[in-house]
Amino acid sequence: MERFYSNGKLLLTGEYVVLDGALSLAIPTKYGQSLEIEPFDTPKIIWTSFDEKETIWFECQFLIFREMLKQAEHDETSDKLIKILNIAKKLNPKFLSSVKGFKVTTKLDFPRHWGLGTSSTLINNIAKWAKVDAYLLLNKTFGGSGYDIACAQHNKPITYQLINSDMLKQVQHDKTRIIKEVNFNPSFKNQLYFVYLNQKQNSRDGIAQYKKNTSNLSQSISEINTITQNIITCKTLADFVFLIEKHEIIISKIIKQKPVKERLFNDFNGGIKSLGAWGGDFVLVASKDNPETYFKKKGFNTIIPYQDMIL
Repeated sequence: MERFYSNGKLLLTGEYVVLDGALSLAIPTKYGQSLEIEPFDTPKIIWTSFDEKETIWFECQFLIFREMLKQAEHDETSDKLIKILNIAKKLNPKFLSSVKGFKVTTKLDFPRHWGLGTSSTLINNIAKWAKVDAYLLLNKTFGGSGYDIACAQHNKPITYQLINSDMLKQVQHDKTRIIKEVNFNPSFKNQLYFVYLNQKQNSRDGIAQYKKNTSNLSQSISEINTITQNIITCKTLADFVFLIEKHEIIISKIIKQKPVKERLFNDFNGGIKSLGAWGGDFVLVASKDNPETYFKKKGFNTIIPYQDMIL
């Protein structure tokens, strides 16, 4: 039996503009997803997916042919999965080319609606299994910047930056991304929390909307780059709150949406920053005092201290 595991992700800075080369701070989470493969002699795949409560949330079967896989039943989830597997097979024709079949089991450590990387952890695990480039597999399936794949593969906070043609001339290499592990370990981490906004946000929808709204981003990206660097080395909670609020104002102007604090928590005494696509999933909260009572009174009951979330 083979087993693969990938970390979940959170993007602390650079949401949206990470797509256009902004220096972004991303952190792998303690929550992730595993994939186990057990071979057997019939040429088919029996796929079973478990959620964090060890309840089956998806199961299907695929027939294995030399050229491609075929499915017996169709629904949105199985269609996406068969697409991923067939693209992985095109990238590595040796993948699933034997007469053997496989029992495949995936297990999530977190609720699917949390937005910590159900798709990216799956892509990275399948890429490991198929022995293909996870970034290429992501690009040919879900798309996106790829920072979530980087988090899946790293066990420390990272800066992530896509390289455009102008930047290539400056750094003089041919990689499409620069990934660096960083020492992001703020002294005030006990005053940072992640609060779930009770709704899943589709990042692909958010990206599509962002691309409609953008114009010249060079000044904004330069400002986000500076904020990211300053957040990594930030020494005080007050400075951190100032930086994340400045970040919120910049992104708000780009995507023409109100910051989450202004929209939902304008009476909160502290800083609040959206993570990833605005409008759902988790927000980062910086608060001198434990904010649990405040958020629970407003109906937001999932409040996770920073150290309980971050790997």
